[in-house]
Amino acid sequence: MPPLTQKAETFSALVLEVFQLNGLLLQAGDRLSAPAGLTSARWQVLGVIDHGPATVAAVARTMGLARQSVQQTADALASDGFVEYVENPHHQRAKCVSLTAAGRRALRKVEQAHAEWADRLGSSLPPKLLAAAVEGVREARLRLEKDLAVEGRSHEG
Repeated sequence: MPPLTQKAETFSALVLEVFQLNGLLLQAGDRLSAPAGLTSARWQVLGVIDHGPATVAAVARTMGLARQSVQQTADALASDGFVEYVENPHHQRAKCVSLTAAGRRALRKVEQAHAEWADRLGSSLPPKLLAAAVEGVREARLRLEKDLAVEGRSHEG
């Protein structure tokens, strides 16, 4: 492997930290959502459709996940009564996923637990450091989105 530049090493360190953070956030999310009968994945899907019914494909795009994994999660949520499939006025075959009353109650319970958890952890970090971390990760995400879009276009032709 060729030696990395300092900038490449620093970016790679950021990627590793984000991967580790993601794993820990999923663990924490599972703990926060378990009392409501949810998992991190289920919580995320409910959070997307809290704003209104959406197709599985739209939920997957919003979350940056594969449609198949969101379909499995949505089917499990429907089986447990947290969501229901409803008619889609824009497409005959692609139904929309919609929150049920039970799903809304579960989501509100997790949101309350999340608010308390986020306040506790957010209070443990200096505000300027936290704001700089958000800004840095956001900028890295935006540049990666742009890079992937350019890569995608170069592979289409």
